[in-house]
Amino acid sequence: MAMTLGSTAFDHQGEIPRKYTCDGDDISPPLVWDGVPAGAKSLALIVDDPDAPDPAAPKMTWVHWVLYNIPPSVTGLREAITSQALPQGTLEGRNDWRRTGYGGPCPPVGRHRYFHKLYALDIRLPDLKRPTKARLEKAMAGHIMDQAVLTGTYQR
Repeated sequence: MAMTLGSTAFDHQGEIPRKYTCDGDDISPPLVWDGVPAGAKSLALIVDDPDAPDPAAPKMTWVHWVLYNIPPSVTGLREAITSQALPQGTLEGRNDWRRTGYGGPCPPVGRHRYFHKLYALDIRLPDLKRPTKARLEKAMAGHIMDQAVLTGTYQR
């Protein structure tokens, strides 16, 4: 069974509700997943926007959330989850606001796509000391067993 990732707050390819953005409460949406492969040792989650700053002329991918070493027995993250409430053992990386934690959609212009990417890994990673997305991806290389993507959109 392939791994799946979803949310009770929005459908795949659907509009992310305002409350999960900088125009609302800027809280993380609820996420649920299934189908984590047997033998997975940890999960990682990266949320990013490849349409920054303008979908008509993207120049960078803006990183909104980086989590890793999520226990493979965990099946989701509740809405508005805080650093203190993350599943035991979960570590955080830095987003492009240069801080840990979730930072919601806040596009300067146009409708942006937000990719919530969940990875099942065959290892538990060492403490990478609040890595960037690039550093986490480098550490995950060669260890990804499966992945799932949930895409949402938002326009101000």
